[in-house]
Amino acid sequence: MITIDLAFSPASADLIDAADDEGTRSRLQEAGDWECELSAWIEALRQDHGNHCPEVVRTCDSLSLGISLLDDASIAELNLHWRQKPTPTDVLSFAALESEMPMVAGQELELGDIVVSVPTARRQALEQKHGLERELRWLVSHGLLHLLSWDHPDEDALAAMLQKQEHLLGMGSNVRS
Repeated sequence: MITIDLAFSPASADLIDAADDEGTRSRLQEAGDWECELSAWIEALRQDHGNHCPEVVRTCDSLSLGISLLDDASIAELNLHWRQKPTPTDVLSFAALESEMPMVAGQELELGDIVVSVPTARRQALEQKHGLERELRWLVSHGLLHLLSWDHPDEDALAAMLQKQEHLLGMGSNVRS
C-alpha cells in the first residue's frame, strides 16, 4: 500500500460553519478522510494497467500532494494568474509530475496540488441534487486524475475521465449523497 503525505489546507471557518452535516464539516477541516480515500484511489489506479497512471506513480512507495479548500475570490485569483480567466472555477490542479521523470529509490514523489472552491462546489451540488461532500469528492477525484496526467481535450477523453471518477467515488467511502 502506498504512503500518502497530504498537505491539507482546510476551508475557512465561515465555509465550515455553513456545512449541512458532520461528514461534510469533517471533509472541510480535517485531512484524515482525504488521506484514506486518496490512498485507496491511487492504489486502485496503480493496479489498473488499462489507465493513464504514470509508471513512476505505479512504482513509488510514497507520494505527496496538497489539497486546498478555498472561497470563490481566492480561486478566482489563481484562475486569473494561471489561466488568464478572471472568474471562479470549481477545481484547479497544479501537477508537479513531468514525463519521464526519474525516480530515486526511497524518495517521495510529489504529485502537485488540488485547489477546490467550496462555494462553487456547493452551487454545483445543489444543481446536481446531491450533497456537498459528494461534490467535493468528485472535484478532488477530477483534480487527482489531472495530477496523474489525465486530460480531456475532446469528448471521448472527457467521457473516459468522468467514468473513472464515478468508479473512484463508488469504491466505498461512507458518504451521504
